[in-house]
Amino acid sequence: MIDLNKRKWYAVYTRFKSEKIAHHYFQHTGIESYVPTTRTTKRYVRKIKHHDIPLISCYVFVKIEPKEHIQVLKNPYVIHFLKIGDEIDAIPEKEIQLLKKITGELNDVEVITVDQYAIGDYVEVILGNLTGLKGHIVETRGKQDFVVELVHIGIQLRIQIDPSHLNRIKKAAINRKALEEKTTFSFW
Repeated sequence: MIDLNKRKWYAVYTRFKSEKIAHHYFQHTGIESYVPTTRTTKRYVRKIKHHDIPLISCYVFVKIEPKEHIQVLKNPYVIHFLKIGDEIDAIPEKEIQLLKKITGELNDVEVITVDQYAIGDYVEVILGNLTGLKGHIVETRGKQDFVVELVHIGIQLRIQIDPSHLNRIKKAAINRKALEEKTTFSFW
């Protein structure tokens, strides 16, 4: 019997534009694999086509036991494992889960309604390309949009975001009225 606790995620480098083919090959051989993809839309004169493009070019993630390394390398589309130095390094499960959230494949969070957010709440982006970034709600714009000031690596960024893409981490330290009545200064 296979012990699922011994299985770990590893990144394998594939031939150019062979990520999805390598993924299908792994599925047929019984190896769990994952290719994070984003959907793009191309408009032509007479039709619209949707394409799933790999998020990380030339990489497929496989969940295997150490003894299955040779079986992975038998895939004709795989070149080698991703190594740090001379060691093949495992990828933590939480990073794979983060990739699934970024691509919209995983949505296991409870959505808070608009009325439950307040200006000043500390929130985390849980869906979309900015998944994992944290910041404070600066203002609300109607029932569906918030302006969130994100602080990441010393950069402040203001984004307009749907409330279903947010998860509250911490309620505002001061109440909403105090923030709205905050004195503003203007220079002449």
